[in-house]
Amino acid sequence: MALLSFLGAIRQVTGSCYLLETHEGKRVLLECGMHQGRREEESNNRRAFPFRPKDIDAVVISHAHIDHSGLLPRLTKEGYRGPIFATEASCALLELMLHDAAHLQEKDAEWENKWRARRGQKPIAPLYTGDDADQVLRQCRPLSYQQSEEVVPGVRLTFHDAGHILGSAIVQLDVNDLGRTRRLVFSGDLGNDCTPLMRSPAVLEQADVLLMESTYGDRDHRCSDDTLEEFLGVLQQAHKDGGNVLIPAFAIGRTQDLIYHLGRFYHEGRLPQQAVFLDSPMAIRANAIYSRYLEQLDPVELERLRGMGVHKVADLLPILRSTATPEESMAINRVTSGAIIIAGSGMCNGGRILHHFKHNLWRPECHVVFTGFQARGTLGRAIVDGADRVRLLHQQIMVKAKVHTLGGFSAHAGQSQLLNWASHFSQRPELHLVHGELEKMLALQGALRHRLGWEASIPEPGDRIAL
Repeated sequence: MALLSFLGAIRQVTGSCYLLETHEGKRVLLECGMHQGRREEESNNRRAFPFRPKDIDAVVISHAHIDHSGLLPRLTKEGYRGPIFATEASCALLELMLHDAAHLQEKDAEWENKWRARRGQKPIAPLYTGDDADQVLRQCRPLSYQQSEEVVPGVRLTFHDAGHILGSAIVQLDVNDLGRTRRLVFSGDLGNDCTPLMRSPAVLEQADVLLMESTYGDRDHRCSDDTLEEFLGVLQQAHKDGGNVLIPAFAIGRTQDLIYHLGRFYHEGRLPQQAVFLDSPMAIRANAIYSRYLEQLDPVELERLRGMGVHKVADLLPILRSTATPEESMAINRVTSGAIIIAGSGMCNGGRILHHFKHNLWRPECHVVFTGFQARGTLGRAIVDGADRVRLLHQQIMVKAKVHTLGGFSAHAGQSQLLNWASHFSQRPELHLVHGELEKMLALQGALRHRLGWEASIPEPGDRIAL
């Protein structure tokens, strides 16, 4: 019979990976994500795969975020040559995400090898390179939402809009198993209904086995209007204080939402700052991809934006300045006050935000706004948890800037949204919680039992079930 193995994002948020094996011996890898966070978690990215890449027959990716797709170049580097199925927009974003990740891997190896040489140690190779990322892109097979495709004999794939980021999908796999069909549904990352540009997650009504994310399984996000007023209050206070506003942003999804909200404030005459910098080459390129796929955004919002003459993301905010080059980025730090600086990475574990922290984090008049989940072990999590000093760019920096966490900007569904989405299934599926820290899973498990009368399992790494 068909078997499903839980290999990654089990009792943790990152490293998404599941293996479906059919009774005919075909193997479908669902997700191939990178581990992010603490050093010991990131070290898992170099561990041997719990399968032979050459034995995999097909790969299915729910969306382009690195914790769902970031080990694909390593998979192809180690011999996988089969198809990689994702939505059309996800394939476009994968090109951007994986080349950026490969560049970081190459730079990290280069930096590490300088230190290893001084200690007389052997050099290390990067986890993967740009050439490996190119191989992934050659194997990508784009599918539209609702398009059904047999990915291996006996397994049919359908993508449904997850409303999380552009191209994100709920994955439906219909598995023909010894004469009967069993439906496996993986939620992927479900979107927050309050996200302005994305559609609400598609409602599904039938599943035999359901894998559901639980990133925010312990809480609901604040109402969108309350969050926006709090955000505006931070911007106005920063203007009075005479400091800059730093926003560590995820290049895909969150950045586009922020530009939208800042654009609203600007057009309403409520944005006190007159300089907004987008200091992320990846986010700048992502804006172009979002602009290419505008028709996939929320239709009501899209009609309103087109009525305002908005035909690309940058049109949302006329005072937005995109700083693509290192020289343009460094010039921002000559602006000592009054600017909003949106820079990657979202969890502050790399990217240009580190340089802006170096120039601003120790200044009490400055403000830092976190708009998304900060994984354990990241610099962002340390700052959110109240660290009075942090180490970055080989320096100890005092944290005197005012720190704000605005959960209402999350692109993930909150607890009530997860429960509401699950409640539409006409018959209770066999439910397994994935993609969440254990305490978040336990909270969601209790809420499912209390509100829906459902029992949900919390798998352990390596668990295997029969479909």
